[in-house]
Amino acid sequence: MGGAQETGAQVEPVVRDSAGIARYRHEAICAVLRVTDGRLAVLLSTRVSPPFAGLHTLPSGAVEPEETLDQAVLRHLAAKVDVAGLAHLEQLGTQSDPHRDPAQRTIGTGYLGLMQASNEPHLPDGAGWFDVDELPAMGFDHAAVVARAIERLRAKLSYTNLGFALAPDEFTIGELREVYVAALGHDVSATNLQRILTRRGQLEATGAKHPVGSKGGRPAQVFRFVDRTLVVTDPFAVLRPD
Repeated sequence: MGGAQETGAQVEPVVRDSAGIARYRHEAICAVLRVTDGRLAVLLSTRVSPPFAGLHTLPSGAVEPEETLDQAVLRHLAAKVDVAGLAHLEQLGTQSDPHRDPAQRTIGTGYLGLMQASNEPHLPDGAGWFDVDELPAMGFDHAAVVARAIERLRAKLSYTNLGFALAPDEFTIGELREVYVAALGHDVSATNLQRILTRRGQLEATGAKHPVGSKGGRPAQVFRFVDRTLVVTDPFAVLRPD
């Protein structure tokens, strides 16, 4: 995952203030994940300028002096996707390898963003959704940010209600299972999923039923998440493969 650094790039010297304290560039980086076509995907763009021209990168950019990290990541995301469509955003951690940016000393703070499967945002030219299991060559250390984002998502799906940020507003248990299978990367029983999430108080029935399909059968009950903000419901739980 990720491409090799381009050769020939000159790293700018670290700037220091009058007291000799180093002043670094700081950037915000976001791995936006969603389930599309039954697979977990991440938003990437093709980089057009050096370093790493032609490789794929996550939405990212410098933090301005007058803004917070959260404000910075939302500003850079807005250039790639409708940030109003984000169902969840949280900070992942810091990337601090001195050589992570061959152009200059740069500290990077990574974020995880989640979008509902039913959301189909307009993307600019050069941007697209890529299967996390088949990532293209990536610039900088952005592949490591993607890996950390997936790890965080999968962990939190086990002990929180974070599925609300990937699933549609309303869904059948079969539809919800497809989202969880894609996000977790392993099979999950629909019966067990409903039992576990109901026991934890995450799901409630809407009273509606999904129409019977061409193959017949009973109408499927429609559910929704009780909360649409992050709630820890079972701190010691793990959703394992069946």
